[in-house]
Amino acid sequence: MEPVILGIGSLGFNLPALISQLLAFGLLLLIFRAFLYKPLLRVLDERKKRIEEGLEASEEAKRRLSQTEQEVAREIDRARQEGQALVGQAQQVSARIQEEARQGARTEAEQLLERARTEIGLERDAAIAELRKEFAGLTIIAAERVIKKNLDPATHRQLIQEVLAEAPVDGGGEKS
Repeated sequence: MEPVILGIGSLGFNLPALISQLLAFGLLLLIFRAFLYKPLLRVLDERKKRIEEGLEASEEAKRRLSQTEQEVAREIDRARQEGQALVGQAQQVSARIQEEARQGARTEAEQLLERARTEIGLERDAAIAELRKEFAGLTIIAAERVIKKNLDPATHRQLIQEVLAEAPVDGGGEKS
């Protein structure tokens, strides 16, 4: 084996120095692995885990956002439908109120017309009574002139009753 050792030495390598450097490198590698590599791997694993958790949280947030958007769309549709229903109800109420107002106006107009007819009837009856009174007065005056004398009150009443009984009423040829 010495020829191999001499061969390495002939290349310019110092074997004891090389072995001590290899042992120092191995020891340094073990120290780095124990104190730096494992903690560094732990930090990297933790970071990887946080990144994965962040990605999962992001996916969950996207899923929740999608669900929320769907719920909002459903709520908007429901609100739109409720609004349309309210508008329809308002239109029905409006139509009913208008119809009630028309009916009220018709009823009021009929009442006013009936009241006017009643008043006209009362005024007509008052006018007929007034005409009868004037007619009775004219009849008495005419009778006095014909008879050329004054009649006593009882005779006056009797003549008035007779004339009124014979006089037409309401202009229709009826007698009262």
